[in-house]
Amino acid sequence: MYNLILITNILRILDEKDMTKSELAEKAGVSISFFTDLTNDKANPSLRIIEAVAEALETPLPMLLDSSDMSAADLEALTNRKLKHLPKGFVWKGSVLSEYEAYQVEQWDKKNRAFLLKNKNKK
Repeated sequence: MYNLILITNILRILDEKDMTKSELAEKAGVSISFFTDLTNDKANPSLRIIEAVAEALETPLPMLLDSSDMSAADLEALTNRKLKHLPKGFVWKGSVLSEYEAYQVEQWDKKNRAFLLKNKNKK
């Protein structure tokens, strides 16, 4: 499960930064074959490699291990790269919120997902 969370977060951040796996592998100092195995859940990275990837992504290491409250379907979609870049004006953020703030965010999330789905179906 932890590899899935790590891989999902790496792939999501790659999309957000518009980086390729090759660029990240080079910047992190790992081979592209190892990185490809990692993103295909066929390798177990050491903490040193995870730290190098976090630095290369200019992302705090804990963000790579943040499981947030994403659904299994969203984790699977991100891992399989079924979701491409979010449309302009939309971002994904993981955070710690009060229960009231979390409720508000859930409402906004439902509204935005419905909007994105509606616009996707128009294409």
